[in-house]
Amino acid sequence: MASLLKQEKFLLIAAVLVPIAFGLEHAILAAGQLPSLLAALALVGAIILTSLRVAHHAEVLAEKVGEPYGTMILTLAAVLVEVVILAIMTSHTHSPTLVRDTIYSAVMLDMNGILGLAALLGGLRHGEQPYNVDSGNTYIVMIMTALGVSMLIPEFVPAAHWRAYSVFSIVTMAVLYGMFLRLQTTRHSYFFSYSYAETGQGEHSHPGSTRQSLALLVCGVVVIGMLSEVMSKTMDAGLAGSGVPPIVAALMVAGISASPEILTAIRAALANRMQPVVNIALGASLSTVILTVPVIEMLALFTGQPIEMALSPVQTAMVALTLLVAAINLHDGETNAIEGMTHFVLFAAFLMLAALGL
Repeated sequence: MASLLKQEKFLLIAAVLVPIAFGLEHAILAAGQLPSLLAALALVGAIILTSLRVAHHAEVLAEKVGEPYGTMILTLAAVLVEVVILAIMTSHTHSPTLVRDTIYSAVMLDMNGILGLAALLGGLRHGEQPYNVDSGNTYIVMIMTALGVSMLIPEFVPAAHWRAYSVFSIVTMAVLYGMFLRLQTTRHSYFFSYSYAETGQGEHSHPGSTRQSLALLVCGVVVIGMLSEVMSKTMDAGLAGSGVPPIVAALMVAGISASPEILTAIRAALANRMQPVVNIALGASLSTVILTVPVIEMLALFTGQPIEMALSPVQTAMVALTLLVAAINLHDGETNAIEGMTHFVLFAAFLMLAALGL
């Protein structure tokens, strides 16, 4: 028991913070903008540490079930964290673009940040790194379709018909992801795996039972949701009137959910295993679009408050450029440092545009 408590100290600290945060919430908000902002940043740190433990237990489960189920569990755990935080934040904010900006930020972070950095570092160490080209092609076309239906076409849908198109979006995303999961785990499961020589490099053995990891993963998500409830309110109060670009909150949510994936992807790339990187970066992008959109759209239908899902012109250009570069780079079954650098430059451009409020 002592060993378990030591391993789960971050989760334990976050759990202890939950009643403290709720108990002090009103006092912090009444204290003014600076205390609210500091409290929000502290809660963000606690949420990130908790999400790292959630990712660890997802990795334990992933190791036990193997590929392609492994990276599926990792990406779904990250998206679950993102959906929980988003659902809570949208209930406390009046920003109609928060969900859109978060999904956009997550795609930029996954496809350009994670994939770019991993391919760059892995390429500098190992040169060309192989992976199954079918996985890259499949992910890219799925992401293009999901983004097009849920975030490009809505620009041309009249406001009077938002409910009808929301229902269509929900059904379409559910059917698309259901079919993808079926093929990913049955007939086309070999698309998402690659046989590497067993050198022992980069291998990790995670102790612990499946049941224990599953229970702690669920506990972590619950703690994240409860901390997000207070964090959302203090963040709104801390940033009110500060002139900070609206996308900062969205980028923060995307960064929280992606932080564990970054570490996992970099470890895999440095171990010369690019297949998990492709599965994580592109799988997370696909899952973010195809799962987050239906959940938030259902919440919008339930509350009767429409949300703006259509990408802005700048966001559309960045997404189109990212998908084009990814389609060219991932067409041959190998990545290298040059390809990684191109994606990382696009990520830098995304950050620059975000800083400019675009």
